[in-house]
Amino acid sequence: MKVGIISFAHMHAVAYANYIIKHPEAELASIWDADENRGQEMAEKFNCQYISDLDAFLATDIDAVVVCSENANHREHVIKAARAKKHVLCEKPIATKVEDAQAMIAACEEEGVLLEIAYPVRFAPGFKQAKELIENGAIGDVVAITGTNHGKMPGGWFIEKELSGGGAATDHIVHIMDIIRWVIKDEVKSIYAEMDTRFYDVDVEDCGIATLELESGIIASIDHSWSRPQTFPTWGDAIIKFVGTKGSLEVDAFKQYALYYNDEAKEITQLPFAEDMDDGLVNDFIACVKAGRTPSITGTDGLRTLEVVKAAHESNEQGQAVFIER
Repeated sequence: MKVGIISFAHMHAVAYANYIIKHPEAELASIWDADENRGQEMAEKFNCQYISDLDAFLATDIDAVVVCSENANHREHVIKAARAKKHVLCEKPIATKVEDAQAMIAACEEEGVLLEIAYPVRFAPGFKQAKELIENGAIGDVVAITGTNHGKMPGGWFIEKELSGGGAATDHIVHIMDIIRWVIKDEVKSIYAEMDTRFYDVDVEDCGIATLELESGIIASIDHSWSRPQTFPTWGDAIIKFVGTKGSLEVDAFKQYALYYNDEAKEITQLPFAEDMDDGLVNDFIACVKAGRTPSITGTDGLRTLEVVKAAHESNEQGQAVFIER
């Protein structure tokens, strides 16, 4: 199975490329990037060809693409790939606008290609086990959920609203929300959110709290921020606590690590030893394409989490709760 990567604008592209190369049934065949220097550098790094023209790239015999361009460019790149009959793994969030996400889903359905959204946290061993425990009634009926996703401020296009669609809320709410939807099988009814810019001199929010009511009546809160210092030993966290009628269950996706004290580089780094969630995501995408089955994380999953992010921004602007209508 031949795979191409559309842009290395998002830092996750490097991890995806590494796992494509390691997969016994896949080949990283080519790269396109609007940044020619970056594209050529990555093609040399991963021993594949760089193609400067996107249409020419999509005209090759690749079977699928991984889209890691800036959030605002996802619509163009996914739809072009779909029209070229290429299956798509798209970095999160699916898009910056709900109507763009809907158009992307429709294009992939029309062309008969798969669209999977990159929510790798589903493949963290702790969350997979938590889902099984909750489904088997280990903590009774879930009544409340709290989640945090704190990270370092990524800089670059992530803090340019036209390209990113927003700051920490756009970047981090989606991961926690996807896990909640996946585990509980429920949708958001209403949301109240407050956001601010407290840590950096940027034009987008770098922290906030979102409180949600699910259609079942479950109350959830998501603490999202870019509050980790740049010297923090890893990029951030993904922690969720499920409170049930029989007990509670807390999962930290990045808890399994060794601390590496590196005097030469003058830094301390967390070295995880759990199964790598990016590896799980890439393996799932390749398996779905080869088997022709529905992706584990669909375009609709991406759309639903985007709806929550957009409602959170709307709530923050209006200073009141926002109801999500579908």
